[in-house]
Amino acid sequence: MTDMTDPAVQVAGAREIAPDLLVIPNHGVDLVPNIGVIGGTEAVLVVDTGLGTANASEVLAFATSVAAGRRLFLTTTHFHPEHAYGAQVFAGAATYLVNRGQADDLTTKGAGYLRMFRGLDPAIAARLEDVRIPVPDEVYDGSHELDLGGRTVRLRPTGRGHTLGDQVVEVPDAGVLFTGDLAETGQFAILPWFPPHDTDVTGAGWLSVLDRLVSDGPRVVVPGHGEVGGVAVLTDVRDYLSELRDETWRRRDSGLGVETIAAEVRAVLVERHPEWAGQEWIEPGVGCLCAEHDAARA
Repeated sequence: MTDMTDPAVQVAGAREIAPDLLVIPNHGVDLVPNIGVIGGTEAVLVVDTGLGTANASEVLAFATSVAAGRRLFLTTTHFHPEHAYGAQVFAGAATYLVNRGQADDLTTKGAGYLRMFRGLDPAIAARLEDVRIPVPDEVYDGSHELDLGGRTVRLRPTGRGHTLGDQVVEVPDAGVLFTGDLAETGQFAILPWFPPHDTDVTGAGWLSVLDRLVSDGPRVVVPGHGEVGGVAVLTDVRDYLSELRDETWRRRDSGLGVETIAAEVRAVLVERHPEWAGQEWIEPGVGCLCAEHDAARA
């Protein structure tokens, strides 16, 4: 990968999607997440930091302005660098809290992902030059309810899906759900299947997670990347993962090898979704689902 667009967060594009609830959108730029700023009468919660300290500094300055003296909290939806690797900037200014699974991911995989992302592109390496692996101030077990004053936000681990430690952020009074990379719009789902280094992603588990999130009936869904929308943000990803699973497992049942399956499935799915970005994520998805298929039948 070369000449990648600089993954810069643009706080000037923030928009209010509910009272005292803003989203800094990613504007379709790779490795820029949708970032949330959620306010109550006493405190403000920031959801995700952007990639690196310069982005996180922009987010912190924006959130501090919005907070206008209210206490600041930070949480991240999962441990991947564009979502969490700016948390050090918030030290002393906000309380950083995450779920146990995400904290474990940061400890066991954080350094490896930092090295991997630094090797992707010079623009990314520059963004990560002075980054340290995030260290949460508070780690919770189970789910956690954060009282911001007149508004309670639920931090809810989902179990294995996109990562081992995925967490969604729910704002019940506004019907808003922040999904992290469990949902993205306009692209093929990212299954970070990197054997032998990281095999925690699960296609089958991810589908189950999405079924549960759909059943909760959120009115507004903020994906990790892409356009904010309704529950269709979730069902579209669920339907795609079902397609990926069914096309992969049918061929695996016929005895085809992973490389052959990947080539055939890619051709089928690109034809069905020609407008989507991220075609390179189809092959890792096939590899993940072949491994799950084989393990289930062993």
